[in-house]
Amino acid sequence: MKAIELLAIAAMVSPIVALQAQERVHSPGAVERPLVDDEASAREHVAPEPPTLTMPDLSHREMVDTMAMDDQQPYHRVQIDRLEWQRADSTSAVAWEGQAFWGGDLNKLGLKSEGDAARRRVEDARLELVWDRVIARWWSAQIGLRHDWGEGPTRDWLAIGTQGLAPYFFDVDVTAYLGEGGRTAARLSADMDVLLTQRLILRPQAEINAYGKDDPARRLMSGVSDVDLGLRLRYEIRREAAPYVGVSWISTLGRTADLRRQRGEDSAEWNLVAGFRFIF
Repeated sequence: MKAIELLAIAAMVSPIVALQAQERVHSPGAVERPLVDDEASAREHVAPEPPTLTMPDLSHREMVDTMAMDDQQPYHRVQIDRLEWQRADSTSAVAWEGQAFWGGDLNKLGLKSEGDAARRRVEDARLELVWDRVIARWWSAQIGLRHDWGEGPTRDWLAIGTQGLAPYFFDVDVTAYLGEGGRTAARLSADMDVLLTQRLILRPQAEINAYGKDDPARRLMSGVSDVDLGLRLRYEIRREAAPYVGVSWISTLGRTADLRRQRGEDSAEWNLVAGFRFIF
């Protein structure tokens, strides 16, 4: 009896199912849905077999060479912060400032330079070769040699200092120098980036130099000798390349300013600047 009932129900349902299938096929815009193979779907979602390749036992040196994950991978960076033309009154000059580093995250060899040239000759420039060692988060200690050239005799110094990121995102570089004949000097520079937009950046900058002994041959006297304040607005075409314009005020101070005035030179001047900053 039950078999007869099941046959009757199947006979009633079959025409309905066939009609629905026909409507799906012939109705406008209908999308035919394929039947789902539950077994195939289950197979596709099964996790793959675990890898059979295993790493052999490695020494620390072999692990370092294989994984390169212990901060010893060397890298290099060259950053020219200022390569610019300066205009003051009726005279013009070319100035530069930059640094390059090669090494790892903890120890690097660095090269720093700054100077200016006018009338086809270098007026004042410095070049430093330093070893840089990280001593704290955001800070490193530096020791090396400095060479000055330009107007007057050249000077050589032993350099000891620190460089890093101070609170409020100030990049700070403080260095003390010990030179021949008991000469001493100190240099402090600081700058920061103020983002007006993601590409338009305003950069205030300050630098102060001081000397422990008179050096009239290089037009420098003891005490705080000069200060350089600048404000530059750059547009980053990309992170590594950015033209800029700005102004700078350079002034000699104290006895150095008196010496310049006695020689008929200006003790302070304003400069219009335009230049390029690049990193590679």
